[in-house]
Amino acid sequence: MLPEDWAKRLVDVNVRKLRASDLDWADLVFVSGMIAQQDSAHELIARCRAAGKKIVAGGPLFTLGHEQFPDVDHFVLNEAEVTLPEFLRDFERHTARRMYASLDLPDIRQTPPPLWELADMRRYATMSVQFSRGCPFDCEFCNITAMFGHRPRLKSTAQVIAQLEGLRRAGWRGSVFFVDDNFIGNKHVLKEELLPALIRWQQSGRGTPLFTEASINLADDEELMRLMVEAGFNQVFVGIETPEEAGLAECNKRQNQKRNLVADVQRIQRAGLEVRGDSSSGSTVTRPRSLRASSSSSRKAGSSRQWSACCRPSPAQSFTSGSPNPSPIEATPPRPRRWKHRSR
Repeated sequence: MLPEDWAKRLVDVNVRKLRASDLDWADLVFVSGMIAQQDSAHELIARCRAAGKKIVAGGPLFTLGHEQFPDVDHFVLNEAEVTLPEFLRDFERHTARRMYASLDLPDIRQTPPPLWELADMRRYATMSVQFSRGCPFDCEFCNITAMFGHRPRLKSTAQVIAQLEGLRRAGWRGSVFFVDDNFIGNKHVLKEELLPALIRWQQSGRGTPLFTEASINLADDEELMRLMVEAGFNQVFVGIETPEEAGLAECNKRQNQKRNLVADVQRIQRAGLEVRGDSSSGSTVTRPRSLRASSSSSRKAGSSRQWSACCRPSPAQSFTSGSPNPSPIEATPPRPRRWKHRSR
């Protein structure tokens, strides 16, 4: 999405350190990240400022909390398909503003493929592609709908296959993560278009393991699960959060309510999809008793991997909107020791 004549370098500080030579090379530094990377973002911005570099920031962390970063020169917020072109035009004219933001939701069928050649693939266990953006549900702890809307927007099947082929041309032969907010947000297009195309693609000798995220109602659709397995999916991340109805009601996890979650997980796993379950802590109802119940349910369901997430609040989230009493989530909770950590 940047001009073709710009020289580009990708530094992913998850897998390697930012070197002084990287900053010496750069005229302009783009920084992006998620809420869990807030501390690292502050450190990186301070280094860039000390090196005298212009800083452009975007992505979820800055869209939801740009006021916390006074040293950033330009913010390109919300979805880059909308705001980045305007910034680039102004930047070329030397008239760039500090803030670029828009609530418009772009047609991601126009989104170009990633520049895979910028990534050092030897440093990664998996690579990522995207089919859709947005989620039909409205879980109170999740900022996805605040950023991307309730109606899933889709890339074309041809775009998705092109992304996968681009990875192979770049030398990637490992697993691929479909990073959709909810992969099954539009079941009709999945079953009629994307999954049949992925099955044909895999049958042409690709053999690429796939995994993704989906809501628990995946368990209700045997045909969809069968097609996903045929298309190469072998794992799915599912937000269980808590088996207690009170907790599900408070966080508006309506798709999980009035269900036998243990039976649902078992049904998904019998179909051939390993379930990575997720439980959340931080709301008024996720007390130690609830967390123990989540762990017990995970064992009963046979879920091989259980993640426990500490929710961290952001300005776009309304954790306490339905609660009569202030919730402990209003203060960022500490990360429990020995827990894997995920922050949306």
